[in-house]
Amino acid sequence: MDNSGDIRVDLPEMKAMRREFHRYPELGLEETQTSDFIAGHLETLGYDIHRGLAKTAVIGSLRNGRSNRAIGLRADMDGLPVNEETGLSWASKNRGRMHACGHDGHMAMLLGAARAIAERKRFDGSVHLIFQPAEENHGGAKMMVEEGLFKLFPCDAVFSMHNHPDLPSGQFALREGVIMASVDEARITVHGSGGHGAEPHNTLDPMVAGANIILALQTIVSRNTEPFDPVVITVGSFHAGSASNIIPGKAELVVGIRSFGPATRDFIQDRITQIAEFQAKAYGMSATVDYQRGYDPVVNHPSETGFVREQAVLFAGDENVTDLDHPLMGSEDFTYMLQACPGCYFLIGTASSADANPLHHPGYDFNDDILKAGAGFWTKLTESFLAPG
Repeated sequence: MDNSGDIRVDLPEMKAMRREFHRYPELGLEETQTSDFIAGHLETLGYDIHRGLAKTAVIGSLRNGRSNRAIGLRADMDGLPVNEETGLSWASKNRGRMHACGHDGHMAMLLGAARAIAERKRFDGSVHLIFQPAEENHGGAKMMVEEGLFKLFPCDAVFSMHNHPDLPSGQFALREGVIMASVDEARITVHGSGGHGAEPHNTLDPMVAGANIILALQTIVSRNTEPFDPVVITVGSFHAGSASNIIPGKAELVVGIRSFGPATRDFIQDRITQIAEFQAKAYGMSATVDYQRGYDPVVNHPSETGFVREQAVLFAGDENVTDLDHPLMGSEDFTYMLQACPGCYFLIGTASSADANPLHHPGYDFNDDILKAGAGFWTKLTESFLAPG
């Protein structure tokens, strides 16, 4: 799908860069090879380069005209700890690491836009291209903000675009207000008393208590929270024991929690702690809960979201722009940039077929057909935001 209009972008170059990023994924705060490539490429295009924030971040800045206005465009750089199963010629060469979330495509689109913006010079002000590490795990966006991102590079607005394989190819989707959930994690340890599998009466079996904690946690959504206040509670890990004739001394559960409102978030933390402690107590054991708050919900600003919608309609047509009916249960550390600067997080559809693999799947691969539209839209958004007065 070609939505680029009169904006010419270098598709072969973007495709080559995207596949090179895909071959050599790096985990959060380890993106040294990736950031070296990005910095070198931006330098050849005439951007001023700043490095050092959040260990591996790269900011490329370009100024044109006299305006003091500035825009920030963000792309994430990190891969995931996944063993790739695509079988593609550009599959990951780094075992146990994979660009399974499309960050390779995000970087390539922004670099494609970097070239078009620099060559066209149809803007008045400053463009800051923000290549951010560690979106998936360490909160690279929060680190960058805390280390002075917007003090060093003041922006009137900041934007981020993420691919979405559940949306039709080339479609833009956005939402004013909350668009992504908060994410928290609870690590529950049940403390029992192990022993011989043939003598369970002489033990306190943490497996039994752990299993009942899992079942009881399911009642939080079904019986404790408002049906119109979405919550997801997932027990993703349950580790205990080593053999059929050994009752272990402890069991460990890891729980993922997604929600939207601060009051609901507080309630869930209290409720999970209560259930773990009292279920364990019912079986004569104890439980400890290490509850860690993760990313906050992503909240888009009204004016900037309206601006993205307006530009997307002009760029792709009204039929290719949709407002999401409800926020997504995924999470994003871009929230911390939005807490520090007005802006908008939005999606671009990349579905190449009805059975396209979802994000974080070992068979996922970014749809290169979207590179041209993504780079073209970044260029249009920038030129419209910094249009000469």
